[in-house]
Amino acid sequence: MKKIPVFVQIAFVALLSVSCGGNQPTVQNFDDVVAMRRSVRDYDASRSITQEEVMDLIKTAQEAPSWANQQPSKYYVAISPEKVAAVKELVGEGNKRNTAGAPVMIVSTYVKARSGFFRGNPANEIGDGWGAYDNGLSNAYLILKARERGFDTLIMGMRNSDELRKLLAIPDDECIMAVISLGYRASDPNRPERKATNDIVKFF
Repeated sequence: MKKIPVFVQIAFVALLSVSCGGNQPTVQNFDDVVAMRRSVRDYDASRSITQEEVMDLIKTAQEAPSWANQQPSKYYVAISPEKVAAVKELVGEGNKRNTAGAPVMIVSTYVKARSGFFRGNPANEIGDGWGAYDNGLSNAYLILKARERGFDTLIMGMRNSDELRKLLAIPDDECIMAVISLGYRASDPNRPERKATNDIVKFF
């Protein structure tokens, strides 16, 4: 069998990267995903995301660890133009501007009194805070998977939870945590400086 020259192999791989990734950088490893993730406040309104693509992100979020594998996180996905617009009305004027071009809005919740509880009682002083913790882990998996797929996100804490609950029929036994916009960045945001690692860690 005739061996394919190395330069032809390299050219073929480069072609695949361009055709599959569009104008997004090719992700090589986990560190690349983390390095390229940003809280994006400027979205390309001309680009859409499908329900199947969102489901792929949710499936990854399900792999996050949770207290006793309770899996308390739930996701309510606004993907129709009408529902997306309605959710954007409930995240405050600043976030509404920041997410103007985002084609998907995801509301993240967790079921109360599940994580952090044993036989119906809080297992420690954190109590229902464990539900928020588990939901945060799931959200982290979701936004990192989104970046791997070439998407961008913004996690928002400013939201009208009462109206979101009515709009999306969210049960009373779920705590609404965050709204996450999903789309494609229209511009590259700056990376804010992180604290020095030595300032946040102690070894014993």
